[in-house]
Amino acid sequence: MRAAVLAVLVSALLAGCRRQEARPPEGGGSEQQTPSPTATAAPPGAVLFISADTRGYLGPCGCSENMRGGIGRAAFQVQQARKGGQPVLYIDGGNSLFGETHLKADQVPQEERKAKALADAFRTMGIAARATGELDDTRGAAFRQGLGLPEVASGGVKVLDAGTRKVGVVAAASGEALVKASQQAREQGADFVVGLLDQPLEAAQAAAALPGLAANLVVATHSAGEFSAEENRLVRSDVPVVAVQSKGRSLLRVDLTYAPAKGAFTLQRSQGDVEREVTALEQRMALLDKEIALPGIDPKLKALKQGKRDELSARKQGLLTAPPAPADDVNGFATRFLPLESNLPTAPDTQALVKAYDADVGQLNLAWAKAHGQDCPLPAKGQAGFVGSAVCADCHPDAAAVWEGTKHHHAWETLEEVGKQHHLNCVGCHVTGWQKPGGVCRLDKVAGREDVGCESCHGPGSRHVDAPSPATIVGKPGQAVCVTCHNAENSPHFDFATYLPRILGPGHGGTGKSGQAGEPPAK
Repeated sequence: MRAAVLAVLVSALLAGCRRQEARPPEGGGSEQQTPSPTATAAPPGAVLFISADTRGYLGPCGCSENMRGGIGRAAFQVQQARKGGQPVLYIDGGNSLFGETHLKADQVPQEERKAKALADAFRTMGIAARATGELDDTRGAAFRQGLGLPEVASGGVKVLDAGTRKVGVVAAASGEALVKASQQAREQGADFVVGLLDQPLEAAQAAAALPGLAANLVVATHSAGEFSAEENRLVRSDVPVVAVQSKGRSLLRVDLTYAPAKGAFTLQRSQGDVEREVTALEQRMALLDKEIALPGIDPKLKALKQGKRDELSARKQGLLTAPPAPADDVNGFATRFLPLESNLPTAPDTQALVKAYDADVGQLNLAWAKAHGQDCPLPAKGQAGFVGSAVCADCHPDAAAVWEGTKHHHAWETLEEVGKQHHLNCVGCHVTGWQKPGGVCRLDKVAGREDVGCESCHGPGSRHVDAPSPATIVGKPGQAVCVTCHNAENSPHFDFATYLPRILGPGHGGTGKSGQAGEPPAK
């Protein structure tokens, strides 16, 4: 019966697919870019690419499938556009170099190395200007300035050549400062002005309504919190306001089209058909993402759905990168968000910088731990400490057998496979008791605490070992425990009710086999 159902599903999907396309390999060339079937020659104008709120991300963590982002993919988009014959300007809005305003001592080697890798990547993209924010100054202004990037000081102006027009880039931390700087940009000859405001979207909306603002576009460059910019946002008003999806998951593309004579720029609103089609494609992709991430999905069906998703993504990319039609005798601009989907190519030179970082940072972190690392403090009197999964297995062999068949048991191995077992951004969700009293606080002393063990979910077990009782252990951990790692970033399709049965079995809260036997689910 199961095979028959699968056959019907596969046949239906095959009938609905016009063409299956192979996923482009990483570092692919220009031939991998799928053009729009309606693409036309680029009109006179220029292309702006804007990033912001990258928060120290070189790329997605890789915990789940089809994760957006990656500086290599962003670089490919910019480099590819430069082959179109128009002037291309890449601008960064700031809050890009670090993810936190304060670092612990053990984080410093990794985060400084990452910031340098990001700066080098910006250079491969030919960065023309960038603003700065508090997440750029985590290691101080001297460190930031030492990276040698073309900065626009807060309240400052930079005017860039863009063919027969000039683009003014202004940076500010308040609406009043943005108004003043935008007026200065006009005085310096800017035909089109981009305002980079170091504020969340709501504050940028208020700034865009201020009298005297001489900007054509305002970009909110600092989201309110780590998970506050999960989507791209465009607010259509007299001065459009945008907020780009954080952590390097999308780029903003602005296409300028020039009329024969200079004059004011008008936002083109004739992109409705394209926007509707892109929205429809994204909705279909989102449904496929959920299906692809379902625990226990048949591998053949999963591959088929992935192929369809890649086809839809390629169609969407073609629509988003096709040049807009020029408006007769009007200087126009069109804004588009470019989600950096997982199947898009990466720029080889930029991706090489990411690989070099990955190779260096593990060694840096391990060396720091050996030279300066300190053991976790002991638990307070009367509080439980960690004992390790092997001790749990002595009294709970059935539960241990179930656990050994789950992906939790292989969490450390998944890091080793990609060489990230010494990356501080990753290790906390792949060992037991990370940075907790009586747990593990040093990368050079992980032995015995690898993997997501019993105590990751049930809490430290020393009191339970001394006095076995339901009162001395967390018998049935709830969703709040899971989402400390299965959060919106690392596990965007996590559903507690769907995933819980995958880690249960005889002697471990379930009556049947562990649902993960055979194929551990993606996060």
